[in-house]
Amino acid sequence: MAIYAIGDVQGCHDELLALLDKIGFDPAQDQAWFVGDLVNRGPQSLQTLRSIRALGDAAVAVLGNHDLHLLAVASGISRTKHRDTFGDVLTAPDRDELLVWLRRRPLIHENGGFYLIHAGLPPQWDMNQAQNLAREAEEALQRDQGREFLWHMYGNEPTRWDDALTGWDRLRFITNCLTRLRYCGPDGSMELRHTGRPGTQTEGLMPWFEIPGRRSLGAKIIFGHWSTLGFHASQDTWCLDTGCLWGGELTALRLDDLPERFSVGNLRGRYQTPSHE
Repeated sequence: MAIYAIGDVQGCHDELLALLDKIGFDPAQDQAWFVGDLVNRGPQSLQTLRSIRALGDAAVAVLGNHDLHLLAVASGISRTKHRDTFGDVLTAPDRDELLVWLRRRPLIHENGGFYLIHAGLPPQWDMNQAQNLAREAEEALQRDQGREFLWHMYGNEPTRWDDALTGWDRLRFITNCLTRLRYCGPDGSMELRHTGRPGTQTEGLMPWFEIPGRRSLGAKIIFGHWSTLGFHASQDTWCLDTGCLWGGELTALRLDDLPERFSVGNLRGRYQTPSHE
């Protein structure tokens, strides 16, 4: 059995099929871990959801910010944005089954000493705390089809973790870290406005995985969300967002024999001009 972690698909279904073919993926024996953002911005969100769901237990997917946005729009909580391309999901005859499946995906997956998340972790959390907090948000997303959770998840506050946080502030912080985080300030606060590659950020900001003394140091963490960073491996963290959507590549990392990785290029030219949101 081989385990492959796969970067942000974002509706790039043709490239996903080409990548699975390239690695010789066998759903009877292998497992594919998806870092989230299965949908949106690319041209084939519906086909992507159908294909990954059809893999059954051979697929593991964590939720990304675009997946949550789809759920919020489908629930009537949010409006579509001009770059959104998941209208095919919203009008599909199997829409309800696909959305229920998506809403039941976790925010963190752990197996064999590897942790799969979409975006990042604040320096105050160790992995045990991160998993417990992720479950709090997951449980809230399951209540009443997640409507209240989806209503309150939008916003950038609070910016710094405190164990005393409660209610929607607590759940919003958890969700923002796991699905939107790239940079932290020197005090460990979350900064969500800067989306560029390291070296372009405001002085004092650091990638979340470089914060000195972060309590998750030593854990093997696989994430996506950061196409301007691209493939990056340091301090037992691996970023797999190689920007297929923007004309880059879709990348898989075979966990059994790191650093073995495989990529396929965008097959039809970039689907949108980069905004990295």
